[in-house]
Amino acid sequence: MLALRLARGAHFLVQLRRLLVAAASAGTGFLLLCTLGYALAHPDPSAGALLRLLWCLAPVAATVHFAVAVARTDPGTRPRPGLSAVGLGPGQLMAISAVTTALSTTLGSVLALLVFLHLRGDLPGMPFDGDPAAFLASDHPLPLPATLTLLLLVPLAASSASAVVLRPRGARPPRPRRPGADGDSPREPSRTRAKSGPYADQPGRLLDPQQPAAPLPTPGGLPWGTAVLAAGLAVEAYASRSGPGLALPGRFTGGPARVFGGWSLTAIGLMLAAPAVTHLCGRLLQAVRPGVLRLLAGRVLQEEARRIGRPLGVVCAVASGAYAMATVYSGARPSFGPLSTLGALLVAGCTLATLLTAAVEAKHARADTTAALLRMGAPTTMLRGAALLRAGALLAAFGPLTWVVAELAAVPLVR
Repeated sequence: MLALRLARGAHFLVQLRRLLVAAASAGTGFLLLCTLGYALAHPDPSAGALLRLLWCLAPVAATVHFAVAVARTDPGTRPRPGLSAVGLGPGQLMAISAVTTALSTTLGSVLALLVFLHLRGDLPGMPFDGDPAAFLASDHPLPLPATLTLLLLVPLAASSASAVVLRPRGARPPRPRRPGADGDSPREPSRTRAKSGPYADQPGRLLDPQQPAAPLPTPGGLPWGTAVLAAGLAVEAYASRSGPGLALPGRFTGGPARVFGGWSLTAIGLMLAAPAVTHLCGRLLQAVRPGVLRLLAGRVLQEEARRIGRPLGVVCAVASGAYAMATVYSGARPSFGPLSTLGALLVAGCTLATLLTAAVEAKHARADTTAALLRMGAPTTMLRGAALLRAGALLAAFGPLTWVVAELAAVPLVR
């Protein structure tokens, strides 16, 4: 009940993000139900239905990733002193966020079921007839256990992932004070630093190149990400030689079945390596006698490396996969069915929405630092220039990386 009240009283943009999560869940649930309908209409060749279900894992993963990003930016579930006073600590707020995510995704699953039943003709109204009726299985009864299992897949996965990501971390015990540590200059701003970032209590160090701040630790996923990325490309090269055919949901047929596994490994590798690449972009911006603009952009980029790095890596993986597919089938003109189009739109839309949501979260996280800089007299044009410089650095780094990965993925497939 409290989760419903918090969801009802949220801001318009927060409600819009939740509606987008529900829409993504509805599209993914509809794809899963169509896979069930195809299996009911074609009981003998079970491999085709299994491969269609395998292709549905990409929209499921994209939807869950987007739902977790929306849960992270929900202002109604952030720890606040007023809520802690009434017994709503970090653990209870985490549970409320998981319930809110489950409500949004369940709403989408119910909508997908209603649309699917309406197209089958099980509900009053004009049913959908024609060529796509094969995946609707209108002449077969819909099994209730399988239907509920598929519809609950996204809500359970999204709520569980939100609970894991938003679980309260154990606070470190306070360090014992050394004798004589209580000098004439107590370090009171340290508590503000923990809430508002490493530079919130010292914005002057952000703007002064002569007083470098302590370097932020580099994310450690670059070696693992490179190894997984190389393994994914190797699997794609091996899969292009032999293997059973793999059909996308709809009319589009692709390469061997192992290609999907290779693309999945490639996406995981880019997601693991992207935070380190983002951090490296921040370091390069500050190299070779940086000015105020490059210094500000580089340090903010280093601070946001973990927050925006992984969504950016997923976007690069999706873009490289789309580029590779367009390169492979540039002359064949494949026929995309409605389900293939829906799946592609879900994956692309969810990844882009996740990246934008992470950018909004990063902006809110450095709001105190931005306000401190404005109080010091920093012009707004400098802050906008730093944002454009960060975007340009990321585009210069991830654009060629995406192109190289896409070319390497497409080379063994065009042979």
